[in-house]
Amino acid sequence: MKRYVAFTKKEFLEQLRTYRMLILFSVFFIFGLMSPLLAKILPEILSGMDLQGMIITIPEATAVDAYAQFFKNMTQMGIIVILLVFGGVISNELTRGTLVNVLAKGLGRHTVILAKYTAMVVMWTVALVFSGLINQGYTMYLFDTSDISNLIFSILCLWLFGVYLLSLIILSSVLAVGSFGGLILTVVVLGGLLLLDLFPKLEKVNPIYLSSRNMDFITGVLTPSDALLPVLITVILILANISASIVLFNRKRL
Repeated sequence: MKRYVAFTKKEFLEQLRTYRMLILFSVFFIFGLMSPLLAKILPEILSGMDLQGMIITIPEATAVDAYAQFFKNMTQMGIIVILLVFGGVISNELTRGTLVNVLAKGLGRHTVILAKYTAMVVMWTVALVFSGLINQGYTMYLFDTSDISNLIFSILCLWLFGVYLLSLIILSSVLAVGSFGGLILTVVVLGGLLLLDLFPKLEKVNPIYLSSRNMDFITGVLTPSDALLPVLITVILILANISASIVLFNRKRL
């Protein structure tokens, strides 16, 4: 347990020293701040554009638009940021050979996987909560939020998808060869999940469901009970990814 805690602290320090933590929090801060602001001023910008005589009627912005912008940023640019910050988290160290010394001193390979994953999940959780609180405060200042439903549950679904994505990054980093192998493999798997999302009969067994139906929960089109199966499937996949990562890393020749 002491080695696990010590290696987890080492991961936080490494993320801080390499400015990855700063990048993550800075980008998520911008997402939280800009999402309601863009929703507020975008109709005014469009209404002031010269459209060569065309008249476009733009409805007044609401809190729904602010949350839509927030989830759009988080599920598009946010995922790209996560991939760039954490992609190849193990394969990079394998390429540089920095894990050989600590493993030679008796650190368990399963400890490496669990410590790295813990640090990644904590960073993702804090960054998401930080961004979400900024977005919520600014949205409440600019709009009436009384008609918003299931906001916390919708963010929890996004959080769980992020936790799944991080477990996929860990597994891909163990499987792939080279500094960018884990990142490329993760992108390929995400592409496959997006293709599966095109088939309505498979959407409930696809983790993408948790990151693509956020606004349906907020507007009341869907209820939390509708996401029970996707949540269960995603949790199982997370456990499977981490378990497979440990088994494969134990067998991996460094």
